[in-house]
Order: sequence, then structure tokens, then C-alpha cells
Amino acid sequence: MNPSIRRLAVALAATALSATLFHFGTGLTPVPWLTWLAPLPVFVLAHHVGARTAFLAASAAWLGGETAMWGYFLDTVQIPPPMVVSMLVGSALLFGLVVLSSRALMRRGRPLAAAAVVPAAWVAVEYAVSVLSPNGAWWSLAYTQADVLPVLQTASVTGPWGITFLVLGVPAAAAALLAPLPAAPGAAGRLRVAVTAVVVLALAVGYGAWRLRTPYGDDSGAEKVALLAADGGDWAPVASAEGRALLGRYTARIPDLAARGARVVVMPEKVFIADDATLPVLVAPLARLAADHHVDIIVGLVLKRSGTLRNAALDVPADGSRPVEYFKRHLIPGLESDFRPGDRNAFVPGSGSRWGIAICFDLDLPGLVRDYRRSGATAIFVPAWDFDRDRWLHGRMAVTRGVETGLTVARAARNGDLVVSDANGRIRTEAHSADAPVVSALTALPARSADTLYTRFGDWFAWACALLLLLALASPALDRRAAGVRRVRAASAAAP
Repeated sequence: MNPSIRRLAVALAATALSATLFHFGTGLTPVPWLTWLAPLPVFVLAHHVGARTAFLAASAAWLGGETAMWGYFLDTVQIPPPMVVSMLVGSALLFGLVVLSSRALMRRGRPLAAAAVVPAAWVAVEYAVSVLSPNGAWWSLAYTQADVLPVLQTASVTGPWGITFLVLGVPAAAAALLAPLPAAPGAAGRLRVAVTAVVVLALAVGYGAWRLRTPYGDDSGAEKVALLAADGGDWAPVASAEGRALLGRYTARIPDLAARGARVVVMPEKVFIADDATLPVLVAPLARLAADHHVDIIVGLVLKRSGTLRNAALDVPADGSRPVEYFKRHLIPGLESDFRPGDRNAFVPGSGSRWGIAICFDLDLPGLVRDYRRSGATAIFVPAWDFDRDRWLHGRMAVTRGVETGLTVARAARNGDLVVSDANGRIRTEAHSADAPVVSALTALPARSADTLYTRFGDWFAWACALLLLLALASPALDRRAAGVRRVRAASAAAP
């Protein structure tokens, strides 16, 4: 076979393999172990081909792997096409540039920097997107590992950024070990890469295994949370026949849940729509149930007030006190452009600030959940509304927030899943909202929460990765400067 044709065939095969693995290892329902393998073919290829081929192969592999997201972004969440193109094509080009940087460092005899620059750069990109984009930390490879509990525990130290670092760092290190090395670092360079990769992975997984052994108290006698959801169309006017019938279906289930020990019942987001005139139609029956059965009832609704729409969660307290209102603080761009965001947290009354309230998309932003934990919350109750096809991913984002901050997360989503997870990300109970006309899930709340380094220090690891990236990219210039200094000194020493 002609050498040029052979090289092209190898490049195309590596690109296609990585694209296929990215397709199944990322997206709405990823296969977690494939995520670790997905970049490896193009990482290895990059160290054996020219710069242009390496860049094109890596960019095409990322773009091909993200094809499943086109329909979701365009049709489901209705993001404008120009923005979708910029997101997916832009991320593909960035991925190509990151791989190109790794290739350049390897060619300069810096194998450890070549392996480190890939995960460090991608963490920096993910963090920048989370800060600059209204979508928060929605876009991260970390969520692909949400069901791999020993790996997920890394989030309690580093946030999601540490998991991304592991997922890309391992294949980047493997590719560096398989790359042709200049004579200078030789076997010593390979050894440094291997030892560093093994130590980092062992520390992360070892920490995860140790943290999973941590008990969170005896569940016997613990207070319980119940999740309750009914799928349907848009929100129902609470004073209409449809709204009253829907309210009746929900309220019919609450006495049984309370009899089984529920202390709080959480219903989904935007179940009803009401204004100040019709709000008593919703609050009055819920208040009777709450008082009679000693249970707090949290319901999501659209509240019209003073000509403004608010995405609200209303807590009707068991003690008969005035309902607590929480207004969603982070609204979905485009879909909720007509709504006014809230500006403060809210807690279940009588819980001693132990139980916070948030709504769906709020949990896509790690900072809000950290604020709750720093305020003393041990659990957070979340009315939600998913798009069905994204129910696993969106639910596991909430699970990840709980691991980051050491909180229990109880999330009741219509067109999605009802999930309660503990501070380790263990799923305490889970049900799909489409499994019955009205679906419920009940479980005990862990007796205590967990303190985490991420709660205390925030996004320190993302900033450390940004610094590592700068040092790696600057290393060739530093090497040249050091070599120049050595030449000057040698010339001075040789001069008479």
C-alpha cells in the first residue's frame, strides 16, 4: 500500500474510532468506561503524524462524537441554531488546539507536560464556560462518571473539575507513553509520566473508596422525604377544572405518604399557575393536609404577581405558619426569558436551616449549592421539570452537586426521575415519573451531612489547572532561555 494512503487510512480510522467512543461515552446517557477510552486513538495519532493531521483528526473526532447533541440542543431545549453551531464547532476546534499543544510539547522533549496540558486545558475551558455562560456547569465531562462512585468522590475535593482531569489525564498519559520520544528525556521521561499518572489515579480512587466507607448515621427513626410527580402538559391554572382535578390527584396521595413517615413531600416544578387571587385555591387544601398530617408540602408553580411571572416553589409548613416562597434564581436562557429570577435562598421552616429549597436548573450552578451548605444546610429539596430524554443527565448533575458539598439532594421531576441521593452520591431511592399516573418515592434522610474541601475552598482546582496550563505552555520558552544562559556561560568560561 502507498505510504501516504496508509497514513490517511490510519488517521481516518483513529478519528472514526474516537468519534464513536465519544458518541457513546458522552451525551445524555453516557457509558462511563468509554469516556476514558474515547480520546485515546486521536491522542496516540497526534504524536505520530503532522500538526495539521493531528488538529483535524482531534477536532473531527470531538465534533463527530457530539452529533447526538444537535437534536437535543435544537429541538428539545430550543437553543438558536447559530449558538448551537458555535458551541459544538467551537468546542471541537478547542479540542483540536489542546491536542496540538500536547503534540508540540512532546516534540520538544516534555512528555510530562504533554500529558498534563490536555486535562489542565480542558478543565480551564470547562470552568471558563461555567463562569461566562448562563448555563453554568452544565457542560462537563465529569457527569459521565456520576454512577462510578469511587471516581465521583473526587468532586468533594475538586468539584467536577477533578473528574474531568482524571478522565482526560489517563488517556493523555497513555498516549505520551506510546509516543516516540526525543533522545534527551528517553526512558526517564516515560517513567515520570507513568509514575505520575499511577500516583494521581491511585490517590483519587483510594480516596473515593475511603470516603464511601464513611457512614452517615442510622436510618432507624430518621425523618423521611417523599417525592411525588405526575407527568402532563404545560402548567395547569389552579382554579380551572383541570387544575382542581390535578390538585386532587396529588393531595390524594399525601395522607398515605405521611402515614409512612414522610416529614416533607416535594412536588415538581411548574405544576400549576396562579396569581394572588387564585393562590388560596392551591394553598388552602395543602395547608389542611400539612396541619392534619404534620408534613411540609413543597409545590412548584408559576406565580403571576404585579405583572411579573415567577418560577416559584411554595413550602406549606406543617406548623400552620405562613407559606415560604422561593423564586428560582437561575432561569433557563430562552425558555424562561419571560420570568423574573429570585435573589435569595429559602429554607423549610422548623428545620433549623437544615433543609434548603431550590428549583431544577438552579442545581446546574455549583455556587448556589455551596452557598446553601455554607449556610448550614444538610439537605436540599428540588422541584424539577426535565425533558424526559435528558432525565438521567440532569438528575445526575444534581447528584454531583450533593457530593461536591456533602448534601442530601431530593429532586422530584416530572417528565424525568424522582431521585434522592446522599452525600456520597448513593441513590437512596429512584423512580421514573412516567411509570404511573402519579408516581411517588419515599426514603429516610441521612442523619448527618459531610464537610467537604470543595465547600470550603470552591474552585481552587480549576485555578490550579489554569496555572498548570500556563506553566506547561511556557516551558519551551523557559527551556530556550535556560539553554541560552548555559551557552553564554560556556562561552564566557572558554574565553581567554
